[in-house]
This record gives sequence, C-alpha cells and structure tokens, in this order.
Amino acid sequence: MNVIGKGIIRKDAVDKVTGEAKYANDFSTNGMLHAAILMSPLAHARIKEIDTTEAKKIPGVRAIIAGERFPLTGEEMQDRPPIAVDKVRHHGEAVAIVIADHLGIAKQATNMIRVKYEPLPVVNSPTEAFKKHAPLVHENLGNYEKIAEVYPSPGTNIASIQKIRKGNMEVGWKDSAVTVEASFSLKPSDHTAMETRCSTAEIERDGTIIITTTSQAPYMVKKLISMYFNEDIGKIVVKTPLVGGGYGGKASVHTEILAYLASKAVGGRPVKLAYTREEDMLTAPCHIGLDAKVKLGCTEDGVLKAAEITYLFDGGAYADKAIDLSRAAAVDCTGPYHIENIWCNSYCMYTNHPYASPYRGFSHSELLFAFERTMDLLAQKLEMDPFELRYKNAILPGHMTPSQVVLNHSTIGNLRKCIDRVKELANWNEGQLIEIDERYIRVKGVSCGWKTSTIDTNASSGVVLTFNSDGSVNIISGIIEIGTGTKTILAQMLAERLQMDVNKVHVRMDVETDTTPEHWKTVASRGTFMAGRALLEAADDVERQLKDIASRVLRCSPTVLAVANSRVFFKDDPNIGLPFSAIVHGYQYPNGNSIGGQ
Repeated sequence: MNVIGKGIIRKDAVDKVTGEAKYANDFSTNGMLHAAILMSPLAHARIKEIDTTEAKKIPGVRAIIAGERFPLTGEEMQDRPPIAVDKVRHHGEAVAIVIADHLGIAKQATNMIRVKYEPLPVVNSPTEAFKKHAPLVHENLGNYEKIAEVYPSPGTNIASIQKIRKGNMEVGWKDSAVTVEASFSLKPSDHTAMETRCSTAEIERDGTIIITTTSQAPYMVKKLISMYFNEDIGKIVVKTPLVGGGYGGKASVHTEILAYLASKAVGGRPVKLAYTREEDMLTAPCHIGLDAKVKLGCTEDGVLKAAEITYLFDGGAYADKAIDLSRAAAVDCTGPYHIENIWCNSYCMYTNHPYASPYRGFSHSELLFAFERTMDLLAQKLEMDPFELRYKNAILPGHMTPSQVVLNHSTIGNLRKCIDRVKELANWNEGQLIEIDERYIRVKGVSCGWKTSTIDTNASSGVVLTFNSDGSVNIISGIIEIGTGTKTILAQMLAERLQMDVNKVHVRMDVETDTTPEHWKTVASRGTFMAGRALLEAADDVERQLKDIASRVLRCSPTVLAVANSRVFFKDDPNIGLPFSAIVHGYQYPNGNSIGGQ
C-alpha cells in the first residue's frame, strides 16, 4: 500500500483549522428571516388556549405558527405533529414558531405568546409507562399510519413490540443448575455533537424547495418532506455542507420540517432555524433510554441454557426511530452467545421525554451493557473467570442467532480467537486490579458485543469521478463529512486504486441532492464500506475508459496497458505512454481530429 495506511493531511483540515470551513449556520442570503420556537414548560399537558396577539404587534415579526394542524410525521409510524396541537407530550416540545426579521425579535416575540395549559400526569420512565393504568401519552394510538413491521397496542403506551422465541424455556430452566437475574436502568441523554442543529429553508417561485441543513441523511429529508406534505420530490433540493458531528442524532428529520413550514408561512422567503445548546438538548431527538430485566440460566460448569429478557426502551413522546431501535435490540438480544432457549420481549414505550433517535451502536450499547453485566454476575456466582464463561458460550459458525438464522464464518467470524487475543493483550492473568491509591482504582473488565445490520435492504451509495484538464480527479459523493474524515479516506482509496498522487485527488465536501449521487445515510459506521465500494467500481470504469482511449492512440490492445502515476503506459515499457492530461478530455491528434472525451 502506497497511500492507504499512511498519514496524510485531511482534505478538510486546512479550512477547519483556519476557520474557513463553513457549516450550515454560516450561510446567509439576502432577505433571510429568522425563526425561534416557543418550547413547552410542561412535560404533559393539554393546550387550552394560545394567544399570539401581543407577539404579533412587535415590529419585525412576519408570521407566527401556532395551533395549526399539519400532517403527522414519523418514519416508522406517523404520530408526531410538527408543532404541538391539542396537547404537549414532552418538556421542550415546540408549541409555536415565530418568524421575524432578526433572531432577537423572534425570541422576544416568543416570550409574548400566552399559552394556557392543563397539566396532565407525567410518565417519567418506560417502566412507569408499562404499568397497567399508566397515563396514556397517545390516546389515539390505533389511528396512526404505520409501516407493516410496527405493532402498537392501542390503549397502552406500547408503540411497538418485537418478540423473540427460540427453543423451549421450560426445558431451558429445567436444565439450569445456576440462575441469576438482574435489572438495569439507563436514562435518556443527549448526543451533544459540537455543532447544534440548524436548517434554512426557502421556496422559490416555481415551487422548488431548497433546504440547507446539518443532516446526516439529506436524501431522507428530501423523501420524507415529499411524503409528509405531498410535495413534488423532484422540486426538493437538500444541501448539506460540513457537519460538526452527529452520532446518529442528525439522522432524524427535525429542524428541516420546521424550517420548511416557517418558509411556507412567509411566502417562501428564506428562513433560518438554528438551535442554541439548550434548545438542541430539550426539543430535538435524544439518545434512547432503556429499562432492562435479564435472567440467565446455566449448567454447573457454565454452559448457558436459558435467557429470559425484557427490554423496555424509552422512545419518548413520539416513535420516530425508537421502534427500529427496539427491533434491532430484539434481533441481537443475547449478545454473541449460543443459547438454545430464549424468550425476549423488546418494547418501544412512549414516555413524556423528548423522542429518541439513533445513537452510536443503534441501541446495542444499551442492551449489551445489561446482558454483559448479567454475564459477569453469573461468572461471580459460578466462581468462574469471566473470560472463560464467554469463551465457553461463544457463538460459532453453525449456531443459530436468537431469530434462528444459521451463522457461517463470514457472518460471525471467530469469537473464541478474538477472546484469546484480547485476554493476551490485556495481560489478564496478571489480575484485574491494575493500580490503586488514595484516589484512583483501575481494573480490567471484559465484554463481548455484536451488531447485525438493520439498514434498509435497498440502501445504496453512488460516486461520480470527473477529471480536470491537468489530469487531477474530482470525487463527488453523497456521503456527509461529519468529522470522521470519510471523504479523505475516499481520496486515499482512489489514489491507491489508480496509483496516483493523493494531492491530485480533490473531494467535494458539500452535498446537494440534485447534483450529488445518492448515499442512503451517513450512519451505522458503514460510510467507507458503502461509498468506498461505489468509488472502487467507478475507479474500475475510469481505468477501462483510460485504457480504451490510450489503446487507440498507441495502436495496441488495452490489455497490454497499465495505469499509474497519472499516466497510461505499456506494461513492458513504462517509458511509452500518455499522461492523463492528454486523454481525460479526449485525445486530439495534430490534424485536429479527436477521440474520447469526458
């Protein structure tokens, strides 16, 4: 490898360290208005009255959106009004939007809006929500539009349930000489990406909707706004510049909808909605919480025989992606262990918290914490090394997953080999206690994790490669640069594939859905995999075209040519060849005739 694995300067580094890099909130246009939201001070209440009279009198206020019924939104189940109507379901929920000439005016106006609330009992945890007579967050749960794989329970706070059944639990418990049971509670939290959410929307005279946003999924923004509001998808353009971190939180569509509605309220003028840190934490999607109960049974020598699991995920006030998160947890409910008898119910519960969005690991860090801690408790009860317990029960090729899919080496790898290697690297035999003094204690622990893919089956990625007249290459990809350096990785991959100087590979950092090839979403730690595969296929086509044109100029077969160092040349005589610059835009003969062309 000449480029991959070597340290290079990131393609976005200079702009970022000099302050030249532009993020969504750095862009402005003539006539831009600013939006501010009025957040609910209560977690659960009926809205009895909204009075915007005094707020509208403030000079510079252009429009106020409050109490209007818009189509319900939500990827899995459409249960969320963009702006609260009739009642609020979490503290911080948007009750009104003020659009004004300046942000200060908009915020001043929100303070002048008078709202009368009737407080309702609050559901503060998924365990509370699960109780038989718990207050209902959604009284009309059975009336929402949903996709086929969503299973709500009207009359309860269960947005959806996913059940896993494998083997015979009665036999499993009968074969278990040792059992442990444990409960865990992980509270919702915030992604706290460095950049807060920001969206700007405008609607041009021909109906074209242009949205600039901090999204990890601009193509999903386009599709969902088209679906929710019956807009022509061909007239929706979503632009995403550099994004200052996301961790999954910016994969949900949120501020984009509010900015779109705000622009529509003022005749299509550009409107920016930029959250403060407090607003970003209170009103935007959060990191999902979990209440878990895990019961394990094993033989006297530590062979797992049964697992009974209940996962109550805190989906918050609206389902959004929490249904998908709870479904993903069910599929991988036991971690990477071979257990013949499994009973698992994974619930997506409504609570009066901000609604949940994906977070690093897509619910797996939460479920694996609960399961792995229970494994440690079982090891303690058995007086067995926790490494040994995991090694003994490691899932292997030929075993079945909780959902009864047969694994092979490609899908599971070699967990036992991994365990042995980690044990060696951790110097486990020296003991778990590493260092202790008056203030600090350091210990070693072990856990195993796995994560199956839950991406859409039609998820795809595209890359376009174009050449400049000097032979340098431009990479155009729909993947979002969220700080991970993926677009620099694409440059390294192309430079390696074409054996050229990485400094002659240029990468377009921003994404525009009307001109950039589609990339499903920049999520799930698969940006390099998806966009990288697309890039390699494009590079193969580039090499084929370069060899085709060069072979006609050099009067030879393409098979005798090689590509490297921005040249196409004979394999047997590298001194004879053509530079990229001579052929990438078409080769021109001395008499003026030409062949090829970009």
